[in-house]
Amino acid sequence: MKRVVTLVCCFCVLMTGLAAVNAAGTNFAGTWELDKAKSEGLQGPAASAQSNTLTVTQNDKTLTQVTKIVGADGQAQPSTPYTYNLDGSETTTEITGRMTGKAKNKVKWTNDGKILEINSIREVSVQGNDVTITVKEHWELSDDGKVLKIHRTTETPRGSQEVKLSYNKKLAA
Repeated sequence: MKRVVTLVCCFCVLMTGLAAVNAAGTNFAGTWELDKAKSEGLQGPAASAQSNTLTVTQNDKTLTQVTKIVGADGQAQPSTPYTYNLDGSETTTEITGRMTGKAKNKVKWTNDGKILEINSIREVSVQGNDVTITVKEHWELSDDGKVLKIHRTTETPRGSQEVKLSYNKKLAA
């Protein structure tokens, strides 16, 4: 009887561990370089940038993204790190740079943990005007893990913009 109880307990622990791994979904960690030729809808600084690098750190609880854009003039644009709770609970980000304000962020895993949906509602000040910007992103890795595709829809008072970004994973030096 003790063996059966021990076996059942071990099985439960194993299943809990597997469920936790599945809940975490795909690991997007790494440094990613934007491939302009394979991206669609680029505008503004992203379209004319010398480089656009996305750095993602991820553990079983959070994902943090930092974008570094170096403009055509060689100057790095200000960037705000965004951290998301992978359990779907809301996070708040203080936005700095040319726009200041707060973003409320939530994520959701879809397609058996292969796609990460990020929803962000940003209350910002742009040139002294208060504006609400809604950003929805779908993140997905290629089968070989070397390409990160982000489909982003941004809603602003000026309308909607859709961008399809394709990032290539940079190899460690």
